[in-house]
Amino acid sequence: MALKPKVALSNDFLLQLSKLPAKVHSKIMKWATQFQADPTSTGINYENIHSARDANLKSVRLDDDWRGIVFKPAAGDVYVLLYVDHHDDAYRWAKNRKLAINPVTGAMQLVNLEQVTEQQANQAAPLVPTVTQPASLATASTLTPPLFADFSDYQLMSLGVPAELLKMVRCVMSDAQLDALQAQLPVEAYEGLFLLAAGDDIEGILNARETDANAQIDLEDFATALTTPESQSRFKVVSDDETLLSILNAPLAQWRVFLHPTQKKLAEGDRSGPVRVLGGAGTGKTVLAMHRAKWLAEHRTPAGQKVLLTTFTRNLSSDIEQNLKTLCEPEVLKRLEVTNLDAWVHAYMRKQKLEHRIVYDRTQEGAAQAWQSAMAVRDTSLDLPNDFYEQEFEQIVLAQGITTLEEYRIARRIGRGVVLSRSKRDAVWPVFDEYRGQLASRKLKDVNDAYRELAHMLTNGQQAGTSYSGIIVDESQDFGPQALKLLRAMVPSGPNDLLFVGDGHQRIYHRNKAAMSQCGIDIRGRSKKLYINYRTTDEIRRQAVALLEGVDIDDLDNGQDESQRYRSLSHGPIPAVLEVDGLEKASTEVLAFLKQWQSSESEAGLTYCVIAANEKTRDTLSQQLQKAGVRTVCVTAQSSHTDERNVVYLSTMHRAKGLEFDCVAVVAPQSYLDEKSKDNNQRQLLYVALTRAKRGATLLLT
Repeated sequence: MALKPKVALSNDFLLQLSKLPAKVHSKIMKWATQFQADPTSTGINYENIHSARDANLKSVRLDDDWRGIVFKPAAGDVYVLLYVDHHDDAYRWAKNRKLAINPVTGAMQLVNLEQVTEQQANQAAPLVPTVTQPASLATASTLTPPLFADFSDYQLMSLGVPAELLKMVRCVMSDAQLDALQAQLPVEAYEGLFLLAAGDDIEGILNARETDANAQIDLEDFATALTTPESQSRFKVVSDDETLLSILNAPLAQWRVFLHPTQKKLAEGDRSGPVRVLGGAGTGKTVLAMHRAKWLAEHRTPAGQKVLLTTFTRNLSSDIEQNLKTLCEPEVLKRLEVTNLDAWVHAYMRKQKLEHRIVYDRTQEGAAQAWQSAMAVRDTSLDLPNDFYEQEFEQIVLAQGITTLEEYRIARRIGRGVVLSRSKRDAVWPVFDEYRGQLASRKLKDVNDAYRELAHMLTNGQQAGTSYSGIIVDESQDFGPQALKLLRAMVPSGPNDLLFVGDGHQRIYHRNKAAMSQCGIDIRGRSKKLYINYRTTDEIRRQAVALLEGVDIDDLDNGQDESQRYRSLSHGPIPAVLEVDGLEKASTEVLAFLKQWQSSESEAGLTYCVIAANEKTRDTLSQQLQKAGVRTVCVTAQSSHTDERNVVYLSTMHRAKGLEFDCVAVVAPQSYLDEKSKDNNQRQLLYVALTRAKRGATLLLT
């Protein structure tokens, strides 16, 4: 029995489909369904495209005006839907396109040959200077070699550069020229080249990608080419009507269909132990987490077990749960559990009949009175400020899991700034002991103490264990040491046990930095990074990164992270940074910003958000915008859905975490850029707020 031909969709096809009128969209869906069922049907009339650079690209009639562009090789059973448009526009698009297989990576790549010709013509002249004076007198700029002059064609192709673009890439003289070439390059090629330009070596890049550059490649075997992670980052094989229609009905939800090659390799396959993945804002960390959870649920989760996907806040876990419903089949969803860690702790304690309520904030009722009683027993002769005790308790006692005076006497206090002798520690300890006693008398427990005690119980078998085949942790940077130790105790050590995704640039909660290696989590040899920002423009990304100058950014395991190698795929206007006198002036600037984007006909249907430092400022700005006739919706703990159009959302910086909008106006106190802000997470808050924007942003300092 002959195998059914493979039909694939390209990301270009889906992007173009999303731009078409509803009537045309439905017509194309009907045609695509018939095409997927049998691309060899005699009813499909493949027409050659006159003067096409790739003879395998064919035109298919949808009606009198609309045409689909299909890749149909002379031999083999692979058919790819590449593009759809009006007759003349479709032919014009196809004329200079070529679909080919990279001879080193084996990936299928679509190349615009027209732009290759133009780029070569434009760049050839400056790269071959005419030297009329002795070489010793030539200017330094004349002798500056191209960025990639020292690398062979084979090496460049191993990074993903199509053979047809080699000459163009060899003309690149600067990072700016490389960025200008980005739209023509496959994403893995652009990433490899900017890492190469930043000083990384070929071998290191390929090892990080787990790429085999020595495989034998058949340049006519498109079916095999479609199986590579690089190909699957832009082509999706559809084998049934249900899959096809779910994709066509949401053509902009490309995160469900296409993953960066590195994301795909991390989402699938077995890992020998805990994995840590770092990535800046917009690099797809949460998308990776969801796809990894789906793969584990499908392939490595036996009956009676589940995959836990957890994060720091309730809003984020709710959003992830909603997105998983669009990604996974119902049977797969039954093997997934999504909740933030604090909610998990609360539910587990109730299930085990542990009566204490959790204290998340020492200002909440009961905890405030307990702290007041504890401070009443302090030794006033020590002459220590009141906030010293709270910081000492948070950063030393809770972070290190200290429960006795003996442990406190020998505890490391690096970074605290105040030296405490043994006698002073003996005098300070009663405050912490009294506070815990006061909490216990009220049947309360600090959340970090709850983490520590549950971890101890699970590790020592004092309570019923969990039934997780693996745990995926999003926003890992906001989890403290005791939370990480609890996560370690919740799943047995072994293959596929833990995946952490996070970013030290986005640590916005006043939790202690936690080193995984000090919490029983060994990630040696299993650390990866995501470099490509899919959300924000590079201009917004650069402005956000600039706000973090001088801030110590860690890698979640006692090392340092850097932002030099992160890049964005899109470009737009540079965000304005303005100083304004008060919230009334700020609201005036916000209105001007909104009007600027809303007035463009081509930018209809965009989403907008105004992000403030706190709820009071948020509500004041909301009232002022409403007076100006703007319909506003506040993002709260109970409502984080932001898919409604024709409104302006307002959010606090903390609440905006994990969300994204086309245009964002950030309103913050000027003090957020003071020297002290480097130590209290305020600059990270600005970074998070600004990187919620995809297209346009402005920062207003009051």
